Amino acid sequence: MGRIKKSSKKKKASGGGSAAAAKRSNSDDEWEEGITTITGEEDDDDMMDEDDEGAAGADGHVETHLLFPPAPRARVASTNEFAPPRLASLDRSRLPPPSSADPPSHPLSSPRTEDLPKRPEVWRPGVDGMDADEELEYDPTAYDCLHAWQLEWPCLSFDVMPDDLGDDRRHFPHALFAVAGTQASKAHQNNLTLMRVTQLRKTRRKEKEKTTEEVDEDSDASESESDSGAFCSIHWFPYDPVAVVGPRLSVQKITHHGAVNRCRCMPQKPAVVATMGSTGVVQVWDLTPQLTTLMRSVGEPEAGSNANADSTKATSQRVAPRHAFTGHASEGYAVDWSPVTPGRLITGDNDGAVHLWEPREGGRWIVDKNAPFAGHASSVEDAQWSPAEKDVFATASADQTVCIWDARTRGKPALRVKTHDADVNVMSWNRVANCMLATGADDGSLRIWDLRRFGNGGSGDANASGKTGEGCVADFSFHRGPVTSVEWARFDGAMLATASADHTVCVWDLAVERDAEEEAAAMAAGDNAVAPEDLPPQLMFVHQGMRDPKELRWHHQIPGMICTTALDGFNAFKAYNVGNDLPA
Repeated sequence: MGRIKKSSKKKKASGGGSAAAAKRSNSDDEWEEGITTITGEEDDDDMMDEDDEGAAGADGHVETHLLFPPAPRARVASTNEFAPPRLASLDRSRLPPPSSADPPSHPLSSPRTEDLPKRPEVWRPGVDGMDADEELEYDPTAYDCLHAWQLEWPCLSFDVMPDDLGDDRRHFPHALFAVAGTQASKAHQNNLTLMRVTQLRKTRRKEKEKTTEEVDEDSDASESESDSGAFCSIHWFPYDPVAVVGPRLSVQKITHHGAVNRCRCMPQKPAVVATMGSTGVVQVWDLTPQLTTLMRSVGEPEAGSNANADSTKATSQRVAPRHAFTGHASEGYAVDWSPVTPGRLITGDNDGAVHLWEPREGGRWIVDKNAPFAGHASSVEDAQWSPAEKDVFATASADQTVCIWDARTRGKPALRVKTHDADVNVMSWNRVANCMLATGADDGSLRIWDLRRFGNGGSGDANASGKTGEGCVADFSFHRGPVTSVEWARFDGAMLATASADHTVCVWDLAVERDAEEEAAAMAAGDNAVAPEDLPPQLMFVHQGMRDPKELRWHHQIPGMICTTALDGFNAFKAYNVGNDLPA
């Protein structure tokens, strides 16, 4: 992923942490193609004081009456925020002297527009175009951690497995466990893959001012290194390959007949994994022996080793599932374990049927295939158990509605509410603020719902009025493609992340409010971009460089760490302005 090229122009992802990428053009410059970010470029030492309020940004397409209190300080760890330009902040010493042909300027007159230093422009994915000779440049100052790896086949779904390495982990290097299901070209080539990824090191580079001679020397060195192709664990960079030792990947594979549409770990027993396949069969696997093997595979990587080593080609094992259910009439994508009752599971299919799995002794389940929960007129795309109520769960459907169910009543849903004007693809129930539900749709919209006001204005059924239901407290239309994944963070109840078919992963902080004074102060720096009017201030970070991201998962034991799966592999990253501050 990524390579060194020459280009007559380049676009660099920089600017404010709230929203956008600065657009710059340089001639005949070496660049590094890779992940594009929408954050500032300052050091952690420039973090704003905790008593500062608000954050940079501009009003976007958002209707918000949020119940979250404003953030105690701006989450943008940079002075590179957006605000209207202030002429008084310009450094007039940098302006060219007037020519003899020009009439003398009045002492109070403004300089000519063409003589003013030009501010960088905001580049928005899916909105602003790019010339054929322009490319996006990776900014290493925007991430505390960024790594990528691939398996033999792309994966549509994966899950991060809770581990015993400790909660609230902040010290690098990090390690994680995950399970993923493949989408191979032939049914018999698919597998369920357990991954142990270690040596996730801090990759952030701090920018510093350089003299003209140093810039020239770096340019020459960059050309030399680009020819030799110095390799880093993330992708191709003009960096020392020993400086950042790539993540080490160890895997265990289980043969899975048919592609894996969705896989989820049981929260109480991470080695117990449920999968729904393209064949329509739902299976529950006990992967304790394979997980134990991975936990024992401890060793230090050699210098320059990386996550795409030969370990990804391990032999696939044939293991019998603990339970297999063939009662679904079609394939599906909705799978979720109850966080309250261990072993309780719900699965939904493309025919709109939802089945409840009740655990029994001996590691077995009872599933009544003749009595599904039926309340949707189209496919069930996602399902979520309530984080607090053992008998309450929600389902999202392509019929544009969300249903709230009581597991004790199979006849009809307790609530059926129209939430979008397109297929509802994904949803996430907030584990910290239990009354908040997030939904993402096929038209790129992201909406936040207050379940205490969730309903259809007294109509009782979503089809009675055909209008969007009540309780929507925020509506964002930033994404330019279908929303493919959404999840709330657990270290901060106001923060969530979304993935989209527009090749972006976005981090949102609903506690951020626009502050005109902060924006004006940030704009005084003189080199900050002016944000477009439709850019939401709650948008904290935009991660790019993937092809068609399908699913994201926060690592709930490493605050701020996000893992993603896409057509071209996996990413694990932590934005510098998201999550707990790194220790000194």
